[in-house]
Amino acid sequence: MEMLSQLWSLLGLLTVLQNVLPSQLLSLLHSLYQSLQDMLCPYSYFDVPEFNGYCGVHLNDLYRHVNLYLNSLVNVNVNVTATNPSSSSFNARLTLSRSNSSNRISFTVAPNHSVSDSFGGHILSWTHHVDTVQDSLDEKRSFVLKLPKRHRHALLHPYLHHLTARAEEFERVSRERRLFTNNGHASYDSGWVSVPFRHPSTFDTLALEPQLKSQLTGDLKAFANGKDFYHRVGRAWKRGYFLYGPPGSGKSSLIAAMANYLCYDVYDLELTKVSDNSELRALLIQTTNRSIVVIEDIDCSLDLTADRQQLRLSMNTKSTRSKARVRSRQQKQEDEDCDEQNAGRVTLSGLLNFTDGLWSCCGEERIIIFTTNHRDNVDPALLRCGRMDVHVNLGNCGPHAFRAMAKNYLGLDSHPLFEAVDRCVRSGGALTPAQVGEILLRNRGDADVAMKDVVSAMQARINLDGGGGGGQDQLAELYSSCDDQTVMMRATSSPESVLVGVGGGSPENWVSSSPPGSGRKKKAAEGDQCQRMKMKFLVRLRSLTKSDSGRRGVCLTCPNS
Repeated sequence: MEMLSQLWSLLGLLTVLQNVLPSQLLSLLHSLYQSLQDMLCPYSYFDVPEFNGYCGVHLNDLYRHVNLYLNSLVNVNVNVTATNPSSSSFNARLTLSRSNSSNRISFTVAPNHSVSDSFGGHILSWTHHVDTVQDSLDEKRSFVLKLPKRHRHALLHPYLHHLTARAEEFERVSRERRLFTNNGHASYDSGWVSVPFRHPSTFDTLALEPQLKSQLTGDLKAFANGKDFYHRVGRAWKRGYFLYGPPGSGKSSLIAAMANYLCYDVYDLELTKVSDNSELRALLIQTTNRSIVVIEDIDCSLDLTADRQQLRLSMNTKSTRSKARVRSRQQKQEDEDCDEQNAGRVTLSGLLNFTDGLWSCCGEERIIIFTTNHRDNVDPALLRCGRMDVHVNLGNCGPHAFRAMAKNYLGLDSHPLFEAVDRCVRSGGALTPAQVGEILLRNRGDADVAMKDVVSAMQARINLDGGGGGGQDQLAELYSSCDDQTVMMRATSSPESVLVGVGGGSPENWVSSSPPGSGRKKKAAEGDQCQRMKMKFLVRLRSLTKSDSGRRGVCLTCPNS
C-alpha cells in the first residue's frame, strides 16, 4: 500500500513539473531520454513516412514500395498457410481489401501491427504506425523498420535494394492490366480511354510451332530483364515487333499472349482518329512504362506510301523550276494547299519519329507492334531494324500447332487421323488457326467428327489448289481406314492462300510454318500466270501495231516522245 501511494506521489510530482517547467526544457529532457534509450537499445529504428517534407505534399515512393513488399510477404505466407497450415507461423493481423474493378484480394498489415522479415541471416521487422492528426480527420501513416544496430550499415542499403526490386516485380504481376484506345482528344488531360484487359490468350494456348514459340518467349524475357544492358549500350529500352500473315493466322491472339506473358498494358492506337503528328506525339507521351503500343493493319490505317510518291514528285518539280527559274502563281497555290494538307494529318515522317525518334525515348520498357495482312504494302522505312526489330510470319497451322489446338479444344493427346492431317499439311492443304479453331469449336462435343471435318476441309483445300495424284489416293485410303463408315467430302469455302516465309536464325525471318510442298506449288502457279500475262501482252501489242501503223516509232515507255 505504501508503494502504491509513493507511485501516486511520483506521478503527481511529474504532473506538477510538466505544468511548471518551460516547454523548451521539457523537450530537451525528452530528447535526452530518447538518446539514452537508443544508446542502450540493441536495435536501430528507421521511419518511412507516407509523405515527404514537413508540408506533406509529395508522396514518398519508398513508402509505396514498402507497402507492396509487405503485401508480397503476406501473400506468400497466406499461400503457404493455405497449402500446409502447420508449416506457417505467420500471425500478423491483416487488413483485406478489394477494388470495384478487380477480383483480386489485397492483404495489408493492420494499423499499429508488426511483420517480421529475414535478410542476410538477420531478423528484421516492420511496424505500420497510424496516428490521428489533432483537430483533424486526417491520419499520419508511416512504416518503422527495426534491425540490429550492430549490422545496420551492412544491412540497410542491400535490404532496401532487395525490397525495391521485389516490390516492383510484385506490382508488375499483381496489378490489373488495362486495354487503352485513343479517343481523338489527345490535347486534353488524357487522349486514352481504358477498360480492364482480361484476354485469356497465353503462349500455352497459341497455335504456334514450338521453335517459334521458344524464340518469342526467349526474346520477350531477355527484353524484360534487359534494363541494365540497354542503359549500358546507350539504347532506348524498347522493342519493335512486326506481325504479318493472312487473316485468321493469330496476330491479335499473339499480341494478347505477349501482354499476358509480360503483364503489360495494351494501347491500341487507331491512326484514323489522330489529326496530326503533334497529337501522335502527345499520345505517345501519355503512355505508361511496361506497355505495348499496337497499330493493327498499318497498311490500311493511312496512305503512307503516298508521302514517298509526293516527295519524289516535289523533288522533280523543284529541279525543273530551278532550271527554268520560273514559278507560276497556280503552282505556288498548289504547294500551299499540299502543305496545309500535310499539316492536318499524320505523315510517314511523323510515324517514323513515333517509332524511333527522340520522342520514342520518353518512356521505358515499351514494345511497339505493327500488324498487316500484306507485308509488301508497308513502307520499308517502317520495317528496318531499330523500328521493327523482330519480323514474325504467322501462316497456317503446322503439325505441332494443330496438335496443340486439338489438345486445347478436344483434349486429345493422340488420334488415328493425326497422320492424315500431317499428310494434308505436307501436300499444301494446311488451314489457318482461325479455320481449324472454328471446326474444332463447332464439333467440340465429338472429337472423331471434329477430326474428320478437319481432314475433309484440308482435302477440299488441296483439290481447290489443283493437287491430286498418288498422295491424294493415300490420304483417302488412310482416312477411310480410320472408320468403316463412308465419309462424304463437303465443299467448303476457299481458305486463304498459304503464306510461306524463309525461316532462319535472324529475328526478321521468324516463320510460324512452311509446308514443304506449298512453296513449289506457289512458284509453279506464279510462273504459269507470268507466262499467260506475257502472251496476252504480245497479242495485244501485235493488234495495236496492226491497227495503227503510223505510231510504230513511238516509245511506249517515254510519254514525251
